[in-house]
Amino acid sequence: MSVVLEHGADLGAYIGRTLGCSGWVVLDQGKIDAFAELTGDNHWIHVDVERAAREMPGGKTIAHGLFVLSHIPRLQASIFTIRQRGKGLNYGSNRVRFTSPVPVGSRVRLHQAVKACVRLDGATRITFDCTMEIDGQEKPALVAETIVQIFDK
Repeated sequence: MSVVLEHGADLGAYIGRTLGCSGWVVLDQGKIDAFAELTGDNHWIHVDVERAAREMPGGKTIAHGLFVLSHIPRLQASIFTIRQRGKGLNYGSNRVRFTSPVPVGSRVRLHQAVKACVRLDGATRITFDCTMEIDGQEKPALVAETIVQIFDK
């Protein structure tokens, strides 16, 4: 269930608390190939299914770390909603660690908590602690501290 807030600044009430987790999304080979094409990162560990079957642990290709990271905005949209808001910007990341490979066909989901919430002139800057879980694995795919700036309506 999504947390519904009126204003970006209302996320300040969640500092140090978990907002929630998203639903699952499957990272299949078609999506991995499309990301490789888009970014030019066509290393064989991501796109060569036959070679991965021979040489990769588990015999599968793996998703790009940046591809997994790029799912945060999509998945966080199911964790919280702000009713009265203007534009929102990905402001940056303070820390990103790719802690476990994500084999093709894996399901991942986002767990998100609020670390900080700073009121600016006409906007709110929120720092999130993000963990991308891999279904059936104890170790997450990534942990990241991301920053979003949400402007007032």
